[in-house]
Amino acid sequence: MRHPILSTVLAGAALGLVLAGCGGRQDAEAARALKSVNAVDETNLSDIMLTVGDPQEAVNYFSRTAAENPDRIDLQRGLAKSLIRNSQPAEAAKAWAKVITMPGATPDDKVGLADAQIRSNDWTGAKATLNTIPPTHETFERYKLEALVADSEKNWTKADSFYDTAVGLTTRPGGVLNNWGFSKLTRGDAKGAEKLFSEALTYDPSSFTTKNNLVLARAAQRKYDLPVIEMTQTERARLLYTAALSAVKQGDVTIGKGLLQDAVDTSPTYFEEAARALEALDSGSKKS
Repeated sequence: MRHPILSTVLAGAALGLVLAGCGGRQDAEAARALKSVNAVDETNLSDIMLTVGDPQEAVNYFSRTAAENPDRIDLQRGLAKSLIRNSQPAEAAKAWAKVITMPGATPDDKVGLADAQIRSNDWTGAKATLNTIPPTHETFERYKLEALVADSEKNWTKADSFYDTAVGLTTRPGGVLNNWGFSKLTRGDAKGAEKLFSEALTYDPSSFTTKNNLVLARAAQRKYDLPVIEMTQTERARLLYTAALSAVKQGDVTIGKGLLQDAVDTSPTYFEEAARALEALDSGSKKS
């Protein structure tokens, strides 16, 4: 009986002789195959860097590989995206500006540039970039940014239209509903904001930012009781604190003091900010 390992070695040796006999043609094919494998490995590495990799390591990787391959638009895109992940929006805007000049650039690349411009507070630049995108390019990201730009200009009709369109283009609208709600809140439409924050929480019930915004919207209507939503004990204490500060700000000091006491009693750990605020209110009432 032949040993399977020995058979494999002999088969490999025989294949090596055949390949050697074929000369340069086989060498060229082998080189092309190796290049394909390397390309797949590189793509996988890029994906990892943009998702689970350390943000600074990703920036270093794409900076190096993009410099070594200046004609590779995918690497330049990777650099731009990694800079966003690393909280470097101004540098990301420069990287995206280069991407949109390269062969193979798409409208999505311009959306990426506009996003980086908004993150770096360049609203004028973002508006100009969005205006260069064809109206046929209808994506969630595009309309979300259009809504933010309209908001920055206090063009509420336009903002509402863009927010509404963006919500219809995604299955996960929690974030954009929260933004829309905050926009309504800043305009003084607390009731409309409350509705949008409540809807946002049906998609992302874990978002504390949205929960806090919902409490702010209700407090603006002098509805200081906490809404019936999913919350931890720590979150409950924080939300009571938010409601308390809103009550005090609106002149409902007695209600505010009660909410602060509830926040201190509810918190599973010492709630320094709430305790300090309560002490300050008590001191003020004693002096008066």
